[in-house]
Amino acid sequence: MIDPSPARLVVLALSFGVVLYAGPRLLGDDALGTAVWFLGAAVVHDLVLLPGYTLADRGLRALGGRRAGGPPTWINFVRVPVFLSGLLLLVWFPLILRRVDHYETTTGLSGDVYLGRWLVVTAVLVVASALWFAATRWYRRARR
Repeated sequence: MIDPSPARLVVLALSFGVVLYAGPRLLGDDALGTAVWFLGAAVVHDLVLLPGYTLADRGLRALGGRRAGGPPTWINFVRVPVFLSGLLLLVWFPLILRRVDHYETTTGLSGDVYLGRWLVVTAVLVVASALWFAATRWYRRARR
């Protein structure tokens, strides 16, 4: 059951206030287009992305074997950089995949750099996660 504490009610009222304030400004003149986009995003997430990353996570768990208390110790060191890289791809995919023709004419900037930069950020995330994993393994062994 949901706890009807005063703090929750205040947060709920404030969130409705933010939505009522920002909604008309966000939707602007194309309310139908924005609503269709949000509905499409929800459908794509629920029917494509959620099963995809659920299967990938289960595959990682199966690959790593079982540990006595839960998933393999390294699994979050894979999840975090993949999640962050995927989030960056989701936000910037039109520019990363060069699907925006009017970007260069509108901004005067080249759109050719986004794929390379996304790959560099992804590589940095993976290397940082691998180094962090190695450091935690080293620290645990040094404590024993």
